Amino acid sequence: MASLRALPLRQWAQASAPLSAFVSCLLLLAVGAANAAAAGPAVAAKEAPAPLTEARQWLSRMNNAASTANYHGTLVFSGAGSLSSSRVWHYCVGDQTYERVESLDGRQQHIVRHNDAVHTLWPQTRVVVVEKRETLAAWSTTPQSVEPLALEQYELRREGSARIAGREAAVLLLQPRDSLRYAQRLWADQATGLMLRADVLSADRVRTVLESTAFSEIDIGVKPQPETVLQATRKLDGYRTVRPQQRRTTLEAEGFALDRPVPGFRLAGCVKRGMETAGDEVPVLQAVFTDGLTHVSLFVEPFKPQFHGTEMQAQQGATSTVMLRRGEHWVTVVGDAPAATLRLFADAVERRRP
Repeated sequence: MASLRALPLRQWAQASAPLSAFVSCLLLLAVGAANAAAAGPAVAAKEAPAPLTEARQWLSRMNNAASTANYHGTLVFSGAGSLSSSRVWHYCVGDQTYERVESLDGRQQHIVRHNDAVHTLWPQTRVVVVEKRETLAAWSTTPQSVEPLALEQYELRREGSARIAGREAAVLLLQPRDSLRYAQRLWADQATGLMLRADVLSADRVRTVLESTAFSEIDIGVKPQPETVLQATRKLDGYRTVRPQQRRTTLEAEGFALDRPVPGFRLAGCVKRGMETAGDEVPVLQAVFTDGLTHVSLFVEPFKPQFHGTEMQAQQGATSTVMLRRGEHWVTVVGDAPAATLRLFADAVERRRP
């Protein structure tokens, strides 16, 4: 667990190798803030905050496009000094959703989702992780959507227009109302509302780009091809199949609670999962919190000296990680938020009963 890292909603919920089953499935792909900053938005002079009605209309368009648009393209992640890219397909046919993500750099990885059924294939090791995922926040494999709830914690500003992947986009800045979260600059396709790029910005006045996610090329409105997405799951001969167990629960039902809430965040969902570690099924409790834009994952598991090392606090790109021991349990908090914010979550975890 010492290497645990996580993704916010706007990136991709990556499934993992069986060693760490679901937790490392939130592996951070993004890592070239300098490159992203140099490619900052070509926008007009900053405008006043958008009226609430207009702000909600933009967020509604973005949410709708993230879940219903048919598209394929190449998504590039940058931050903390390096780049990685993935090929992405997203189709909707009636009430059926089909997604496929293939990494183009480093270790081969294919993620296929049909509704809540997810296959993660590792061709080099011939391992496939098969999951039926609950629809918890921060577990999507689609571009980021933004809940209207975010307008309670962020002020939305229109910053003009720019071209992303050959398409005209509206540039929107979500400015936090406190120091517990980062600002984000978003590029929404003018024609469809689909998110084309999202930058997480530092909290200082310089507004350094901590990490960026952007389509380098994309076709929107394409004809759905579900079989193209699912074909990888039809050829699993020779693969070892891992099926992590999962059940929805609550912190209270597992004997835990946050003794004080973190301002602006609400609980989005909670599950308990089994994870393969050295042949054992280690139960891990995960609670996801959201402010409508940023998501924070809180993991609680039994403390085991052979797996859990020194308490630590770290940051790579926009993703912070806090790990510490609380009694007989190990607490890990990850998310695209300042480390001080994650520390509030970790310090608030309280064991109410065995």
